[in-house]
Amino acid sequence: MEWWVSLPKVELHAHLNGSIRHSTLLELAQALGEKGVIDFSEVEHVILKNDRSFREVFKLFDLIHIITTDHATVTRITKEVIEDFASENVVYLELRTTPKRNDSIGMSKRSYVEAVIKGLRAVSSVDVAFMPDNENSINLVNSLPTTNDKCNVNTRKRIFVRLLLSIDRRETTAAAMETVMLALEMRHLGVVGIDLSGNPVVGEWTTYLPALKFAREQGLYITLHCGEVPNSLEIQNMLDFLPQRIGHAIFLDEQDWRKLKSDKIPVEICLTSNLRTMSVPSIDVHHFVDLYNAKHPLVLCTDDSGVFSTSLSNEYKIAATSLGLGKKEVFELSKNSIEFVFADSGVKEELRKNFDSAAKSLDL
Repeated sequence: MEWWVSLPKVELHAHLNGSIRHSTLLELAQALGEKGVIDFSEVEHVILKNDRSFREVFKLFDLIHIITTDHATVTRITKEVIEDFASENVVYLELRTTPKRNDSIGMSKRSYVEAVIKGLRAVSSVDVAFMPDNENSINLVNSLPTTNDKCNVNTRKRIFVRLLLSIDRRETTAAAMETVMLALEMRHLGVVGIDLSGNPVVGEWTTYLPALKFAREQGLYITLHCGEVPNSLEIQNMLDFLPQRIGHAIFLDEQDWRKLKSDKIPVEICLTSNLRTMSVPSIDVHHFVDLYNAKHPLVLCTDDSGVFSTSLSNEYKIAATSLGLGKKEVFELSKNSIEFVFADSGVKEELRKNFDSAAKSLDL
């Protein structure tokens, strides 16, 4: 895996809580078991597995939902997720998360996101740049030691991080609008866009459309989970909305594929996720192959690296193996994803320099 880890990478579809470390999940689940909140014996073996079944995957999602209901846990998970992505040379990361409300402990949507921001600030192993106001400067989140001079700052490993707030498909129009308003209020803290996600068989497109339209009018970026299940009318409506990106894009018909390609809407591809959830039967028939061969804008992503026991390095390795790509093609696939990030030209230029520098060390 050494070469795949050394490859600089861009992650654009990562759910915060689904990217939890196995060790952290095990520890937190055990603590809940001791408190009698859950039966730890029923989930321990699932946490320890790497090749989880379809049923076990969703059992883990249910467990994570129970665990991530207090501020300290959200902060811890955020810190660890960023560290884990940075450790495999992810140079730009967009984390998406659904702001939660838990009245029993005084958690509001705002305090939930503030807990996420606290996690960003807690990272010390790498330099984290997340506030967009001064994107052309280093703009580090964590406080650097006063002994660091400019040279040392520039040579430390650095990761750009941006946040997307997710509208859950179970929410009302008013609740969706609340999430958009919160995103607008926290733009100065690195919130750059809105995601629509959740159970794909729940809710109606018209419920979230007012909030999504308003978000776009206010300059927020939009990405949609699209085509996770067969739903022709919704897929057509989503493509007509022309979001900046869509995620998954599995159950599109021929007309939808033509429109997607015509409008050049970038697709967030999650190979392992699609296979584990049985949305796609095998890698050789995955739509990634067709989109790649058509030179359609796409980016490889993990979706939920913890739940699906994968990494972005692993996703690139799978794609290369299945398509027979050489290292140069894989490098270009990774570098091209810079064009689809929800950040300004200054950040994109910084990322291109990073990749150009890495190309020399990778002998490309």
